Amino acid sequence: MALLDFLNKRNNGSDTAEMSFIDHLEVLRWHLIRSVIAILIGCVIVLIFANQIVDVVLMAPTRADFISSRWLCSLGHSIGIGETLCFPPVEAKFLENQMTGQFISYFTLGFIGGFVIAFPYIFWEFWRFVKPALSDKERKKTRGVILWVSLLFFAGVAFGYYILTPFMVNFYFNFKLSPQIVIMPSFSDYLENLIYTTVGIGVLFQMPLLVMVLAKIGIVKASFLRKYRRHAFVIILIAAAIITPSTDPFSLTIVTIPLYLLYEASIMVASRINKAQDKADKEEWS
Repeated sequence: MALLDFLNKRNNGSDTAEMSFIDHLEVLRWHLIRSVIAILIGCVIVLIFANQIVDVVLMAPTRADFISSRWLCSLGHSIGIGETLCFPPVEAKFLENQMTGQFISYFTLGFIGGFVIAFPYIFWEFWRFVKPALSDKERKKTRGVILWVSLLFFAGVAFGYYILTPFMVNFYFNFKLSPQIVIMPSFSDYLENLIYTTVGIGVLFQMPLLVMVLAKIGIVKASFLRKYRRHAFVIILIAAAIITPSTDPFSLTIVTIPLYLLYEASIMVASRINKAQDKADKEEWS
């Protein structure tokens, strides 16, 4: 029923003759094809510079001179807490014990990198498909959505790359049960963790914007979000467990905190929108 309602709204909002279900699928197919082409173009760009990207970008959070590591250490000294925020040096070496390991990682890197590069265009294609189903009032209330979605996604990716990744790398490489145990994970394992803590966080950073859109349309109220705050915390905890492949308390905490702060920010956003809507309704009736 929800799908049929959406398609009916899309028909009503389009300038063309009424479209059948197959016509809608054909339109969606071309949106998906163009999105895949954009990902493939980004993939080719990443694969051309794969060696440089691995050395300069992927391996950077494992080094002591990484920009965020140096910044945190300087911050600790400037506020008078000494070496507290400084990461201990680690000897990060990666082992690949499968013959096809690096080859598979090469294409994984290309696909994920292509998706990140093409993300604004992918969402634009998605928005072009959804937009005809919105009323003029709903379209007006969602202006600039592509820009904000892209900014939040890249902010989440940056947070995962510059904050979460160096913390996790330093924690795992310095956590030892015995000095006889040598830590040498596979590069595939490192790449998988990096994808989860960058792209995964980038997707979840869309929470405030999603709430903003739903609040403007009238689907979500701030009172509802406050009422189910505890339930939301459990859902956020589950999402954090999915993002972090190794569900240890450290990883869960470092991912859960920003996600919960985003939820609280979503409540503030929804509250402001609800107040503005109530004020507009009162002025309309007066």
